[in-house]
Amino acid sequence: AGSLSWKRCAGCGGKIADRFLLYAMDSYWHSRCLKCSCCQAQLGDIGTSCYTKSGMILCRNDYIRLFGNSGACSACGQSIPASGLVMRAQGNVYHLKCFTCSTCRNRLVPGDRFHYINGSLFCEHDRPTALINGHLNSLQSNPLLPDQKV
Repeated sequence: AGSLSWKRCAGCGGKIADRFLLYAMDSYWHSRCLKCSCCQAQLGDIGTSCYTKSGMILCRNDYIRLFGNSGACSACGQSIPASGLVMRAQGNVYHLKCFTCSTCRNRLVPGDRFHYINGSLFCEHDRPTALINGHLNSLQSNPLLPDQKV
């Protein structure tokens, strides 16, 4: 007769004697130990997928909130490191250096008024003439301070 071999939990290091265990990122987990690094939701309870980046384990909502749909900068397409500061506009995520006016290429910084039109960013000075004349709707906002990703 074979002996029961216990799996070790990657989260707490303890033996997994539970009826159910989770397997994610090439490791076994107690269902209570596989949690989102941001919101602490138990990932086994909220869905069948989890995301990882730079050692963080994330639920879908927090991954998209931190890294956008693709995990890449909306301007340059390069990956955004988990420790990187970012700016956001209309659900898009940008490296700080890429958050620039489409016309003058000046960097937009926290507190600057900007306009986001058809996927492009414009500073207050370079907003399209049609916008000034009232022929174009703008999504105006003041960006928040850049978020420090954990």
